[in-house]
Amino acid sequence: MGKLTVAALRVVLAMMFAGSIFIQTVVLFLLTRDVTTADPDVAMIRTPMVILTVTAILAGQVAVVCVWGLLTMVRRGTVFSTGAFRLVHLVIGAFAAASLLTFGLGVALAPGEAVPPGVVLLIGGVAVMLAAVALIVLVLKALLEQAVARDVEARTLRTELDEVI
Repeated sequence: MGKLTVAALRVVLAMMFAGSIFIQTVVLFLLTRDVTTADPDVAMIRTPMVILTVTAILAGQVAVVCVWGLLTMVRRGTVFSTGAFRLVHLVIGAFAAASLLTFGLGVALAPGEAVPPGVVLLIGGVAVMLAAVALIVLVLKALLEQAVARDVEARTLRTELDEVI
């Protein structure tokens, strides 16, 4: 992976992290304030909505930090090692948690007339997409496992060949 690609991805990751912190602090504060002045049906869902949204964003932040760590390993040339698996497992867990939390948000918003059914359906679709990302990363982890195994095998064969020569 080229230096320009790594730098561009780091800029995007930093923007994502900063944007998620902005959402957690400013937007959710304003949302909480607006929901408390709304009708009683909407006020009832305020706490679950804020808690589930903040924790889902936190899961996304964990994934961003882990991808940053994987980029560091790519730059150092150590990504094909067993140390990368810890970060990949965290990314999978973060996306799975975000999917479950997003689904929980849809369940919390579903009863009553406070939120239109189409919005709940969209939230359910986002939960499915997040689960799909977790499964895609799981497949990529299997590819990483194969690459690490091939790298270990190549090193072993190289060592044996050096001994023969």
